[in-house]
Amino acid sequence: MPQNPTEKKEKTSALASKPETWRKAWMASPGPVKYSEHVTLFLKGVFMGTADIVPGVSGGTVAFITGIYHKLLTAISSFNWRTFLQALRFRGKEALSKLHLRFLVTLVAGIALAVVSTAHLMHYLLTEHAVQTWSLFFGLITASIIVVSHSIKNRISSFPILFLGTLISYGITGLIPLHTPDEPWFIFFCGVVAICAMILPGLSGSFILLVLGKYAFITAALRNPFLLENTQILLIFLAGCVVGILVFSRIIRYGLLQWHDFTIAFLTGLMIGAMRKVWPWKVALESQIIRGKEYVIREENVWPLMDADLVNALLLMSSGFAVVLLLEKFSERKSAN
Repeated sequence: MPQNPTEKKEKTSALASKPETWRKAWMASPGPVKYSEHVTLFLKGVFMGTADIVPGVSGGTVAFITGIYHKLLTAISSFNWRTFLQALRFRGKEALSKLHLRFLVTLVAGIALAVVSTAHLMHYLLTEHAVQTWSLFFGLITASIIVVSHSIKNRISSFPILFLGTLISYGITGLIPLHTPDEPWFIFFCGVVAICAMILPGLSGSFILLVLGKYAFITAALRNPFLLENTQILLIFLAGCVVGILVFSRIIRYGLLQWHDFTIAFLTGLMIGAMRKVWPWKVALESQIIRGKEYVIREENVWPLMDADLVNALLLMSSGFAVVLLLEKFSERKSAN
């Protein structure tokens, strides 16, 4: 019996779409192609990693600022049951071509480099030049809020959602650390919540761990990861992170597709509420020593003094504000071309 021309065409197209080698499968996966694109994405990862180690600043916020937030959610969502089943059926090349690994590898490499290399620098800046450093972040995030909110079309109907996001973020950033159990289920839960906070703009994963009373617990396990007990703790925590990021990224992505204005309004609200933590002028009320370093766990925002330091802080704040607006203009021109 002769084969239907349509079926033959579909079969030929399916065969053609299957990569023949691992290299072709890797190059077929979505991600940067040109060297300049790799460098740009890598630097965005560096900025995200730098933000992640600052208490109160989220890598998700930087992803929003640099315009890769949607791509990040899509890349994470590429890890699904379809690609998993393809790998189980020994169709690894086909599965690899569907994963956004070229995007994620470049981005994660930048994040990892920043976490390793800039941790001491950021600790120094936040300790010795706290007001100036927070002023720069304040300007960056303020401009980001304005830029992101421009994509909300129905602002009146979205305002209650924005207000809700603001209240949630404002409340979370003012929480006092809790005494919590060391049971496996709670460690798993901490992994889920911490990783979700990291991809939400305005919320810091490390700060959430501090609030949940597990920051010292997890970092202590990281100091000696090959000890059996610590290995079990980290594996449970990592499992929570994997589940959290795979599930939560899909929820946000679905929200952006189905309820774009409401989702953007909620995320913008989270960024507004987090300004409580990023306010440059504050007084420490309570601190805690963790791994030999002092961490402020409760503080109060105050008004600045009228002196030369205020002028420097305002200049840095304005610089951060201007950088985001310039990046937005550059992005618009690039899209137009």
